[in-house]
Amino acid sequence: MSPLSLELGLGLLGLVLLLVESFASVPRKLIAYAAIGGLLAALAVIVSGAAGSVPDSLKEFYVVDPLALFYKGFAIIATLATIILSLEYAPIIHQFVATHPERTKEAGLGEFYSLPLFVCVGMMVMASAVDLITIFVALELVTVSFYVLVAFMRRSAASLEAGVKYLILGALSTGLLVYGMSWLYGMTGELSLSGVAYKLAHWEGNSAPILFAVGLMLAGLAFKVGAVPFHIWIPDVYQGAPTPVTAFLSVGSKAAGFVVLTRIVGTFLTPGSVVAGPVIQILLILGGATILLGNLAAIAQTNFKRLLGYSSIAHAGYLLVALACIHTGGLKMTSGEVAAFYLATYLPMTFVCFLILSAMRAKGYGEDIASLKGLGRANPTLGLALAIALASLAGLPLTAGFMGKFFVIFATVLEGYYTYLAIAVIGAATGFFYYFKVILAVYSKPDGPSEGPTPDLGLLSKVSLAVFVAAILVVGVYPDLIRFALVK
Repeated sequence: MSPLSLELGLGLLGLVLLLVESFASVPRKLIAYAAIGGLLAALAVIVSGAAGSVPDSLKEFYVVDPLALFYKGFAIIATLATIILSLEYAPIIHQFVATHPERTKEAGLGEFYSLPLFVCVGMMVMASAVDLITIFVALELVTVSFYVLVAFMRRSAASLEAGVKYLILGALSTGLLVYGMSWLYGMTGELSLSGVAYKLAHWEGNSAPILFAVGLMLAGLAFKVGAVPFHIWIPDVYQGAPTPVTAFLSVGSKAAGFVVLTRIVGTFLTPGSVVAGPVIQILLILGGATILLGNLAAIAQTNFKRLLGYSSIAHAGYLLVALACIHTGGLKMTSGEVAAFYLATYLPMTFVCFLILSAMRAKGYGEDIASLKGLGRANPTLGLALAIALASLAGLPLTAGFMGKFFVIFATVLEGYYTYLAIAVIGAATGFFYYFKVILAVYSKPDGPSEGPTPDLGLLSKVSLAVFVAAILVVGVYPDLIRFALVK
């Protein structure tokens, strides 16, 4: 079976589920379960190795290598987790979507369960895209789907504000990216990344136009991953969007941007490339600034989603620094594989945080850090899971987050980038402060006279939470579990 068949199948499933939601009177949870079933089937095909090669006629645009298969599996798992979060968050969605919530029981939920499938399709195509047009079309499928999801709660002013900000700045970044791509095509006459790489390695003319194109493309992609100074949309959008969408943006959108960055940066850093030196410097400067701003700005946050937004910015900085470290042979991984490993450790930590936050919002709790007070007493299991996830995000040893940061820091040592090594260490130390501030709140006594309703999870969410927490601990002890999937 061709991997392209998986993407076509998931896209078709998404369309069918939207039609069912529109014309059939079925419980909306069935739509979510159907989406979960389709994603599990696609994941089983990838894990089993049944995904074959692509036709020769498509290899110029679409490749299947270990990195592509890894990101395809990553996209499926992130989408699965998002739909499971959506099941927990359903009461809030219904409250802010239905015109008359007391009359209509499940208004808007069918679309909310179906749209993540289209994001998944776009992410899976991006993982294999090696052509500028294919990259752009797949990236826009992801972005346009997120436009709808971010502003989905149309009766919430915060969600609409987040949607408008994301739309305007997203359109700007798309313009920069397309203009850079068109300029690069005009200079090289190539659309395939391999063709562009060959031309850059044998360039004999003025390099200024090429650098202009490269700068525009990196600026457009920097918005997608939330790098400084293109990060200004993240805190407001993360805070205003529905919580499952925020989680999907934090993990899925970031992974989509970085898989494209990995392919494009690899093209720009081809041996002999005329732009290799400047690209490395741009990545290092962007990465260092992103680490510092994201971590320092997170210190003062009182809203948990906003804190996670700035945390997401900081993690993007580590990933950018990883991509700039091209001599990573001592790690037995390429720079792109180091970034992929980091993202794989980031996924379970982030979804644990947002899964618990979704359950608390469904019970009427707020999104402020103060709302987490007493969680460790009201539900010790959720409190412990959140503490483990936050400790891993901080980089505590024997957790997955520590291994992700360790590989990035080790890569900077191998390259001799000691300035950025110091920045990475400062960022990690800062992270310990604001992440453990949240853990302290979890185990603090609540401010009010009563603890309120006890937050709890459904069966599917409990299973997912257990799997993610186990992944955080197992990868922290045995990182080769992910490395084998990357370098096989």
